[in-house]
Amino acid sequence: MKILTGGQFRELDLFTIQNEPVSSFQLMERASRAVTDEILRRYPNDVRRVFVFAGHGGNGGDGLAVARMLAEAGRVVTAYLFNVRGQLNPDCEANRDLLSQRDDVQLVEITSELVFPDLRPDDLVIDALFGTGLNKPLSGGFALVTKRLNQSRCTILSIDVPSGLLCEDNAYNDTSVVVRATLTLSIQLPKLAFFYAENQRYVGEFVLLPIGLSAEGLDAMKTHLWLTEESEVRSLLRRRPRFAHKGTMGNALLVAGSRGMAGAAILASRAALRSGVGKLTLQTPHACLDIMQTTVPEAVIQMDVDADIITSAIDASAYQAIGIGPGLGRSRYTGAALRDYLRQHVCPMVIDADAINLLSENREWLNDIPSESILTPHPKELDRLVGSSQTSFERMNRARNLAISYGLFVVVKGHYSQVCTPSGDVFFNPTGNPGMATPGSGDVLTGILTALLAQGYLPAEAVQLGVFLHGLAGDLAAAELGEESLIASDIISHLPAAFKHLSRCS
Repeated sequence: MKILTGGQFRELDLFTIQNEPVSSFQLMERASRAVTDEILRRYPNDVRRVFVFAGHGGNGGDGLAVARMLAEAGRVVTAYLFNVRGQLNPDCEANRDLLSQRDDVQLVEITSELVFPDLRPDDLVIDALFGTGLNKPLSGGFALVTKRLNQSRCTILSIDVPSGLLCEDNAYNDTSVVVRATLTLSIQLPKLAFFYAENQRYVGEFVLLPIGLSAEGLDAMKTHLWLTEESEVRSLLRRRPRFAHKGTMGNALLVAGSRGMAGAAILASRAALRSGVGKLTLQTPHACLDIMQTTVPEAVIQMDVDADIITSAIDASAYQAIGIGPGLGRSRYTGAALRDYLRQHVCPMVIDADAINLLSENREWLNDIPSESILTPHPKELDRLVGSSQTSFERMNRARNLAISYGLFVVVKGHYSQVCTPSGDVFFNPTGNPGMATPGSGDVLTGILTALLAQGYLPAEAVQLGVFLHGLAGDLAAAELGEESLIASDIISHLPAAFKHLSRCS
C-alpha cells in the first residue's frame, strides 16, 4: 500500500474529481459518510453529547457533513465553525448552509472570539479543524483551541489527521498545540507521520476509511514509501518441494554467543531452525558448547579456538547465508573475525546487535559488506552507526541513505519496523506489538532472516517476509499469553502458527 505525502493526497482528490467524474462536494459526502458510519459502528446507541470543531477548509466541510449525518442518526450535536477569515471553502460553505437549515443541530459560527463550551469527560469531540493541507505550526486562537481540547479529557476523534500534525516531518512543529486524538479516521490511506513513535500520543489508534479515490490516479503516483500488506507477503512464501531434503533447504551459518551470552545464540539458532533451514551450523566459543548442545541439538556446533569469545572466521564458502551478531560482545578480536567474514564475500549476511556496534566503531568496514546484506539495528544502534537523529523522520532518511549508499537492506526495528532497500524504497511493517519489546526479540529476527536467505529467498523477499513473520508470530503469542508476559522464546514457539497462517491464505 502506498504512503503519500499531503500534497499527493490533494492531487489524488483532484484526479478523482476530474476523471471519475465526481464533484468535490460528492467526494466530501463519501468521506463524511465513511466517518459517520465508523462512529456509529464504534459507538452504537450512544447518548453522549457530540461537539464538532470545524475549520474553514475541506476538513471543516467534512466535519460539518458528519455533524449533519450524526444528527440524522439521532445524536445530539453541536458544531463550531471557525470562519474568522470570512471566507470558507466552497464545499465547507455548502455544508454550513445545509446544516443551518436543520433544527436538530446547534451551529455556532465563530467570526471573532470563541466562548469555549463546557466540555465534560464523557462528551465526544470530532476534530475537523485542519487536514492534510496544513504546512506550518498552529498559532493564535487555533493553538488555544487545541490546548483546551487536549485539557478536556474527552474522547477525541480526528478526521483524516489530528489538527496541527504535519503529514511528514514534524521536526520544526510546535507539538504542544497538536490535537491528541483518541482515534484518527484516516481517509483512504495512512499518513507517514502515523508511523513514528513520537506521534503516537497525537494519532492514537488510526483506522483507514476507503472512499473510492481513483485507482488509476493512485497507480500513477510515484512514492518510495509503502505499508506492507499481508497479501503481498503471502505471495512471497514458497511451498517446500515434495522431494525436499536437508541438503536442498539451505545451509546457514550463525556466528553468535560469548561467555554469559549463550542465550542470544540459542534464540537465533532455534528461530532459524523453526524457519525451515535445512542445515544450521553455529560458530560459538567453547564456553557455550554444553548449553548449546543441550538446548539446540539440531544445530551443528563449530567451536571457536577461544573459550570465551569469537576470535576467528571459518571458511564460509559452503554456506548460502551467514547471520552474525547476537551475543558476540565487542572485543577487538571479535571485530577482526567480523571483518574477515565481510571480506569473504561468499553470500549475503544478516548483521545484528554487537556486529552492528563493531561496524559503528569501524565505519570503513561498511565498504566490505556483501551487497544486499541485511542490517537489523534498533534505533540506538542505528544512531551509533549513522549519527544521532532528533526525529523518527530524520532517522528513517539516514537509514534510507545508508541502504542506498552501500547497497544494503536496513531494518530499523520497532513498532512499524522500517525496511529500507538499496533502491530507496521504505516499507513499514504492520505486524508486531509492544510485548515484543523484550530481550532476545532481535536475535529471533536474525535467525528467521538467516534461514530464509539460506533457503534461496532473494534478500528483498527474505527481509519483507521475515520481518512480517517475526511480528505475526509475536502477535499470535500476545493473543494467547498477553503482551506483558511475552518473552522472546514465545515468538519462536509461535512461528509454526505464523507460517501456517500465511500458507492457509496463499
